[in-house]
Amino acid sequence: MRRSIFLVAIFLACLCTGVVPGNAQVNVTQEHNNPSRDGVYIDAAFTPSAAANLMRDLSFDGTISGNVYAQPLYIEGAPNGPMIIAVTESNNVYALNATTGTVTWQRTDIGPSVSSGLPCSNINPVGITGTPIVDLTSRRLFFDALIDGTTIKHFIYSLDVDTGATTLGWPVDVNATATYNGTTFESRIQEERGALALVNGIVYASYSGQSGDCDNYHGWVVGVDINSPTNVHAWATTAVGGGIWGHGGVASDGTNMFVVTGNTFNTAGNWMGGEAIIRLEAGPIWTGQPTDYWAPTNWLHLDQTDTDLGGVSATVIEVRGAAPSQLVLALGKDSNAYLVNRNNLGGVTSPVAQANVSGINRGTSAVAYQTNQGMYFAFHNEANAIRAYRITRTTPPMIVFAWSQNQTGRGSPWVTATDRTDNTIVWVAGTTQQGDQRLHGYDGDTGAEIYAGGGANELMTGTRQWNTGMVARGRIYFGADNKIYAFKLPTGTPTPTPIPPRPRPTPVPRPTP
Repeated sequence: MRRSIFLVAIFLACLCTGVVPGNAQVNVTQEHNNPSRDGVYIDAAFTPSAAANLMRDLSFDGTISGNVYAQPLYIEGAPNGPMIIAVTESNNVYALNATTGTVTWQRTDIGPSVSSGLPCSNINPVGITGTPIVDLTSRRLFFDALIDGTTIKHFIYSLDVDTGATTLGWPVDVNATATYNGTTFESRIQEERGALALVNGIVYASYSGQSGDCDNYHGWVVGVDINSPTNVHAWATTAVGGGIWGHGGVASDGTNMFVVTGNTFNTAGNWMGGEAIIRLEAGPIWTGQPTDYWAPTNWLHLDQTDTDLGGVSATVIEVRGAAPSQLVLALGKDSNAYLVNRNNLGGVTSPVAQANVSGINRGTSAVAYQTNQGMYFAFHNEANAIRAYRITRTTPPMIVFAWSQNQTGRGSPWVTATDRTDNTIVWVAGTTQQGDQRLHGYDGDTGAEIYAGGGANELMTGTRQWNTGMVARGRIYFGADNKIYAFKLPTGTPTPTPIPPRPRPTPVPRPTP
């Protein structure tokens, strides 16, 4: 009894001082929580018994304006307490109180979104699509916005995350600054679907074409030095095409960046950047060496049949006991999963491991999680199934089927665990009108359904294909059209006392470009 009282006292003291226990998930700064894009959230509150009784927080307002494809973020340390960051295709940016869902600040003056003048698109209007990222050191929010005007342009923005003010020297005009080997970036034909990444002071945005493979687009990665925004570097596929379509955008092992490209055109049988996992050094810089790209030996067939390797963004995985152990995962429209040695991708060659995982895979993100049974990856495919596979601790590692559950409405999954290996739950939403627009949770080892979507109050509306949720302080937040939804566990989780931010210069507002 004394020990229990002592532990409770420590927990409450931590909340009051702003110090949180190591097993509490806080500050969700990016898509899928980690640079690896593994999608894992460690939160001791999410036991299976608690998760089975998840309920929507009906007191959470969450009202915003615009269609949502991006994942919400969660940031603490603001003057008014913890907040949810949300962005929409109307080029609106919101900070919501994480408890009440009311607006703390908003930016609706970024610029008009684009509803016409594009060669083709399945997103209309198009504004902010990819999930933003926050740098906690400078407390800045970064995102890409497509803005209408005499010339349609992508701009990369930096805002003060506590106030919404535009950082001096931003936004960055991608049209005016991004070139690679004589190819100039043209916003009108490029779409920014993937989440932004921030690695060692450089923010990275990835680009594909519009849906329908229209015009002479390329797969692009643009890097901007967050402390010197005139310092812009870029990489692009040599061939036309090769878009980076996955929702997770750019993945990283903390040093290098990894993207997966789609089909290319008019290559005359010469590999020119498509159907590949690409490893980029800081900048981004690509060496062109076989160590820094991998493409399957049938890449040309994939090109000719529009069965992109790049349907799903890269996931960085480490499997201890396997050789090689440091891997990167790609899931293709050809129904295959590929694992490659991320320290030596190998060029055009066979992968470390390959398996048919059933169903077309595109547009989404996968998850990777560790349990006491091993390392798994899971995804939601176009065959309306959430599927999980285990990676063996062997030389070389192999991909072994683990479980599958039928679920309509394709979304990107995420994972909760009470520590690094225990009580893993794979979550996914039945998005769009084809799905039930509810959250679902499955046991990470067996696939047994833990949370079946709840009752009438748990129904969401306006969910979009590929959307993914996030976890913070015992809650799940999910973005949908004109609304951020909050779900809580039956026991609830205390909200920490707001921590006054450290003083810093007042940001200077910038005019709309």
